[in-house]
Amino acid sequence: MLTKYIVKAMSAATYDKLEDGSFFGKIQKCPGVTAFGETLYQCQEELRSSLEGWLIVKIRHGDRLPKIGRIDLNKKMPVIEETALHG
Repeated sequence: MLTKYIVKAMSAATYDKLEDGSFFGKIQKCPGVTAFGETLYQCQEELRSSLEGWLIVKIRHGDRLPKIGRIDLNKKMPVIEETALHG
């Protein structure tokens, strides 16, 4: 589900070519998720990384996430105890 969310969010990204030839990208529904790159590809890679980091912080803090398309990550998911993960 998280992978689909990232793919859908990235498909909604917008990019601008700046005066110096570099690129700026953002995802409107994800405030603060922005990136710069010397090439469009670099900008896209940086934007994806920014989105992934943003998601980690939002999820850890229990913040609500914007619905992207039909994907809603705010639905309750079972909590897994950390001790169960590490044996």
